Amino acid sequence: MPADRLFKDDATEEKGERARMSSFVGAMAIADLVKTTLGPKGMDKILQSSGRGRSITVTNDGATILKSLHIDNPAAKVLVDISKVQDDEVGDGTTSVVVLCGELLREAEKLVNAKIHPMTIISGFRMAAECALNALLKRVMDNRENSEKFKEDLMKIAMTTLSSKILSQDKEHFATLAVDAVMRLKGSTNLESIQIIKKPGGSLKDSFLDEGFILDKKIGIGQPKRIENANILVANTAMDTDKVKIYGARVRVDSMARVAEIEGAEKGKMKEKVEKIIGHGINCFINRQLIYNYPEELFADAGILAIEHADFEGIERLALVTGGEIASTFDNPESVKLGHCKLIEEIMIGEDKLIHFSGVEMGQACTIVLRGASFHVLDEAERSLHDALCVLSQTVVDSRVLLGGGWPEMVMAKEVDVLARKTPGKRSHAIEAFSRALQAIPTTIADNAGLDSAELISQLRAEHHKEESNAGIDVITGAVGDMEKLGISEAFKVKQNVLLSATEAAEMILRVDEIITCAPRKREDRM
Repeated sequence: MPADRLFKDDATEEKGERARMSSFVGAMAIADLVKTTLGPKGMDKILQSSGRGRSITVTNDGATILKSLHIDNPAAKVLVDISKVQDDEVGDGTTSVVVLCGELLREAEKLVNAKIHPMTIISGFRMAAECALNALLKRVMDNRENSEKFKEDLMKIAMTTLSSKILSQDKEHFATLAVDAVMRLKGSTNLESIQIIKKPGGSLKDSFLDEGFILDKKIGIGQPKRIENANILVANTAMDTDKVKIYGARVRVDSMARVAEIEGAEKGKMKEKVEKIIGHGINCFINRQLIYNYPEELFADAGILAIEHADFEGIERLALVTGGEIASTFDNPESVKLGHCKLIEEIMIGEDKLIHFSGVEMGQACTIVLRGASFHVLDEAERSLHDALCVLSQTVVDSRVLLGGGWPEMVMAKEVDVLARKTPGKRSHAIEAFSRALQAIPTTIADNAGLDSAELISQLRAEHHKEESNAGIDVITGAVGDMEKLGISEAFKVKQNVLLSATEAAEMILRVDEIITCAPRKREDRM
């Protein structure tokens, strides 16, 4: 049996050189796609969906762009995955990790063409990555002991993260919001208790941080608009059982009086349920489902604030924040955990009325209200702010900080170069290639800002050969600047993740020497 008949008819396989080329080309194409979004002067992309409504997204967040692409190339999918993991893990550096991995593969391709075995390249990359990480560890700063300085570090990190996003014009304002919100978490990385509400209108500058929780609902008619020391019952239950719910049921009656009796029985059933709920000693009832007119009237008579149809995310977060649990049966009041807060009142944001819960049980809860010209601006602002919050919450746990602006890459490249000169054999070529790939990040930052990258990078390299240099690229003046004076900082965890993820992904793609594509399943004719 000939070897080519091993697979089904439509299955394809690419071997050796062709498989490797296909992987390299796919991965480099993805890296080139997001390369232009890197750095403070990076550009945005518009993503248009092919579904109904042709919704568009305007973004320069690497992970968001790559998530929206439908890709056929297997190696390119690896890059999409690492950027997604980077987004979930640390929130920032999603573009850097893809650009670095793409550059490593570009260098590896030259080495493979020079007849160096992929395994030799991989072992060289491994040595280089370890050396680069040690170079960073020597130069980290940690101001955890000094809370004033640590807060300054957090502000700098937030401003650096936001400077490449849509919020860069008001980065000080938003950095303050993000740092305040994260400081309230007291070291937790759970961002659930920070709620972000988007309200179109006003400008981005009008965004603010509010202590407590805001629910995007209106208060019902005839109900108290303000409650102090609230006991809240959060529920997910049907409050419309004043209708016969047996589908297809037919009830025959011989007079109108009997119809009234049935209606009376249903009302009685509903009243009983409402009385059970009131029996919990509450003054605020929030339900995930609708509350019909009759029960709403009963709640209003009892002086209880009833809020219906609160969205599920809102209700889960509200239960978490007020310290209650979502209930669906009301027979045992002692087993239901009520939520508490000091004050519930109605507030206005722009044109909309919302309900504000302040003095909640979970002290770290807060709400960031974003204002902006349109939904697209608000969506992008939310993504940018979320990145900043993720990075800050990780930095509170791991407080090591580095300078930014291409400084860490140059520090790593210098150490890796030294290692390459000491290492005998073919591996030294791979280590040297690693150092060139690291320099691609400052090069791209300079290119995106329309600067002469060759000139700047050679100046940077010369600066870094002096001892303890703080030089990096200052894109505002278009020259080499002192990153410490400019206050450009990055979290160590972000850089560490970028370095390790990019190296591992490049290594994985380098190991490939055959790509087998499955035959598509044929639809059977049912005729």
